[in-house]
Amino acid sequence: MHRAWFVAAVTFVTIIGAAAFRSLPGLLIDPLHTEFDWSRGTIASAVSINLALYGLTAPFAAALMDRFGIRRVVAVALTVIAVGAGATVWMTSAWQLMLCWGLLVGLGSGSMALAFAATVTDRWFTERRGLVSGILTAASASGQLIFLPLLSWIVSERGWRPASVTVALAALAVVPFVWLLLRDHPADVGLKPYGAKEFVPKPGPVQGAARRAVRVLFSAVRTKPFWLLAGTFAICGASTNGLIQTHFVPAAHDHGMPITAAASLLAVIGVFDVLGTIASGWFTDRFDARRLLAVYYAFRGVSLLFLPILLAPTVHLPMIFFIVFYGLDWVATVPPTMALCREHYGQDSAIVFGWVLASHQVGAALVAFLGGLARDVFGTYDVVWYASGALCAAAALMALVIRRGPVGRVGAAVA
Repeated sequence: MHRAWFVAAVTFVTIIGAAAFRSLPGLLIDPLHTEFDWSRGTIASAVSINLALYGLTAPFAAALMDRFGIRRVVAVALTVIAVGAGATVWMTSAWQLMLCWGLLVGLGSGSMALAFAATVTDRWFTERRGLVSGILTAASASGQLIFLPLLSWIVSERGWRPASVTVALAALAVVPFVWLLLRDHPADVGLKPYGAKEFVPKPGPVQGAARRAVRVLFSAVRTKPFWLLAGTFAICGASTNGLIQTHFVPAAHDHGMPITAAASLLAVIGVFDVLGTIASGWFTDRFDARRLLAVYYAFRGVSLLFLPILLAPTVHLPMIFFIVFYGLDWVATVPPTMALCREHYGQDSAIVFGWVLASHQVGAALVAFLGGLARDVFGTYDVVWYASGALCAAAALMALVIRRGPVGRVGAAVA
């Protein structure tokens, strides 16, 4: 077996470990509100900072990987996540939540974002890129599947502090695997990328990581595909991380559903997310990525419009249908979005995808905050579900407008 598959496996396990902390914010809203009497909007604002930094850090992290190597950047990022999550157990004020969970965990998680998966895929694979990007994207859902039921049980039985410590330990546990097993480039072990016809020398360290990330952004914003990809991905983040992952558990609890039951449903989304994302990667290798995106967003929007009438004190069959359907569609948008970045931006695609991911997280951050604010103002989440459904319909139309373009550097993208 080619060494690239072992590198992909280590990357998969690394993202699973980092995904533990992403399972926790939705479980903390009610416990923190009860213990500290903080408003849901205040708590959601810390989650918003986390989500925004998760995206805004990604393009710089991709450039830092070109400068210092994947292994060093990821190991430091996991350590920062562990420090931020562990420090929350001593907090007494809302600003400390924003510092630890918002700033530190946000910066660390941003360096572990999907730009990491894109960098590994671009360096180690020439063939099967769609499939590999789907598998690595599914790692995030796998982490949610593994940790969410456990964390919900810990929060319910032991409190939120032991859950935060669990997240910190999970992030630290992955660091040795990254340092010992991950390699930056196929040339480090004398191999060609998987599927490549010729040996590819390892490029030298790229100086000025921050300048390069900003330079690529300034070039990309002059092209129409970037704005369409960023707009659709912002809606993707708004309707997944910002909405369902942050607010589904408290919304279900509002209707009388126990937190453990709601968290288990969210974990089931993770099960089908794995299947849906891997399948999406397989489809991306074979079908038009733009049409795939349009279908994914259209189905997601329709499902969100039905959610308000499905929430109930108990889990019933229509809710199971929603969970399965939404899980299959959760991040199925990632492989075709990566493919379109690669198609239009060539060697700069990982950094461009990092900026597109930043828009994803800005959208998630806005809805995470606005969802909590809407709950405080209206006493219900219904308006948020309906608005997000309408946004998904707009994203489906935007995806169809993206034109096919030649593979090249930023300047070669179709205007």
